[in-house]
Amino acid sequence: MEKKSYYWIIVLVGLVMGIILALQFRVTSNIARNAPAVDRPIALARELEKARNSRDQLQKKVDELRERLDQAAASPELARVKEELDRAREQAGLTDLQGPGVEVTLNDSSNELQPGDNPNFYVLHDGDVLSIINELKAAGAKAISINGRRIITTTEVRCIGPTILVNKNQRLSPPFIISALGDPDTLANSLKMKSGVVDSLRVWGIQVDVKKVDKVVIPAYPGGLVFEYARPKN
Repeated sequence: MEKKSYYWIIVLVGLVMGIILALQFRVTSNIARNAPAVDRPIALARELEKARNSRDQLQKKVDELRERLDQAAASPELARVKEELDRAREQAGLTDLQGPGVEVTLNDSSNELQPGDNPNFYVLHDGDVLSIINELKAAGAKAISINGRRIITTTEVRCIGPTILVNKNQRLSPPFIISALGDPDTLANSLKMKSGVVDSLRVWGIQVDVKKVDKVVIPAYPGGLVFEYARPKN
């Protein structure tokens, strides 16, 4: 009887020990599984050091480029190129200009239409405006505008009914105020010469007023310059 009891005690103790060992193994496994890997912090430290080195190299490159940019900005060659660019923009009509010049005001004839007369002779046409512009250019006008619209090399002046069209989409109606920048005496005299453009317009009663002014403001051309077919010659 005592041997049998002893036997059951040993079995019971073994069972308890097995349960304890199983629980200890599970807890140890969970701790090992949830614990961060030892090599993870080392890998992160290496990545951080690599990023710092890359940052330092980039900063060095930035400093070198900034130094080169400062040297280029202080170069006389850059100043010369900028001066040429500004002069080209001015000649292309892309900058505002002001100075002495003339203002020419054109309006339809105030004469009463006589029977049998052609009414087209008593109203302004694109040809009349072009005659004034061409005469001013020939007299040395540096810049010209019509009713505040800049005239450049590609500007067209076309009749659209009782109005004229300039710069492809700007429709203007009389009176037309043509402003020209240049020597006032030379510009005015070119228009007022005997049998000149002004005299030919006044024959039909076209109203023409030429006024010398100390300050003419010519605005910049607001559109873009796109050459579809023209290319620089190599």
